[in-house]
Amino acid sequence: MIDPHGRAITYLRLSVFDRCDLRCLYCMAENTTFLPKAEVLSLEEMDRLAGAFITLGVRKIRLTGGEPLVRRGIATLIDRLGRKLAAGRLDELTLTTNGTLLARHAEALAAAGMRRVNVSLDCLDPDLFHRITRLGRVETVLEGIRAARAAGLAVKINTVALRGLNEGEIDRLIAWCGETGCDMTLIEAMPLGDFPNALRGRELPLPELRRRLETRWSLRPSDHVSGGPARYVEVAETGRRLGFITPLSGNFCDGCNRVRVSCTGALNPCLGREGAVDLRPALRGSKSDLPVQQAILAALRHKPQGHDFLSAGYEPPPSRRSMNSIGG
Repeated sequence: MIDPHGRAITYLRLSVFDRCDLRCLYCMAENTTFLPKAEVLSLEEMDRLAGAFITLGVRKIRLTGGEPLVRRGIATLIDRLGRKLAAGRLDELTLTTNGTLLARHAEALAAAGMRRVNVSLDCLDPDLFHRITRLGRVETVLEGIRAARAAGLAVKINTVALRGLNEGEIDRLIAWCGETGCDMTLIEAMPLGDFPNALRGRELPLPELRRRLETRWSLRPSDHVSGGPARYVEVAETGRRLGFITPLSGNFCDGCNRVRVSCTGALNPCLGREGAVDLRPALRGSKSDLPVQQAILAALRHKPQGHDFLSAGYEPPPSRRSMNSIGG
């Protein structure tokens, strides 16, 4: 799959559910209305859709949500995708999770062929963690991380940088990642969903944060590439990698190799643009995968060169779509 700008699309982020057991400030509103379950693709349909993308050239699949591990029967889908991995049809199968159910699923993930998972963790302070997630207990997430490491999974920590909330926790997280053997990626909060109500004034440009970090940590250049938009350095004091994802302060669209599919089968060619293409009619209208592949290729023709997040004065217009509905 080659998009109109000459970029090879080899990475699919597949959302398996819009529901989650947390309500993180940067992801969804506190009183989110979830989709009727009848609108959500079955796990069998998701497996078939993944197969169509693989046939077209996708080599990496990341399962997202919402929270993927709250989806009933998710182990079945992971096992089926794991078979594609074992057969050499995929190079990598990964998962992004909030970690609350990771202890329960870690061994099964490793058995399916996963080698690493991303865990969202914005702080280590229990009270602040509850404030950011509105429902969570950090101890549960830490237990899940320990279980994942024990199962042989590499863990990368994803941290959304929020001014006046967790910016004072970043140094502590970097040190903790060094102690526990985890890499870490810092992410700028994106203007999606409830952004104006929950996060206005909380934006923290990562170049600003990086300058602060460099007064305490020795950040060495790294040529590590994870397949996503993060740009990495190595923290000399810990020996771990630290990534920066900068959708607002820095444009990383030139090398975009991915598309997102929501749990309803909506293909989003770009996270920062409206205009998803519904793949359900093609998926449900024929037993053949050919119409699905044709619909995917047709949607890809609309993939823009870049997102709409950048704007003067670091005041991007919010999107009405929430992160949990898109597949983060």
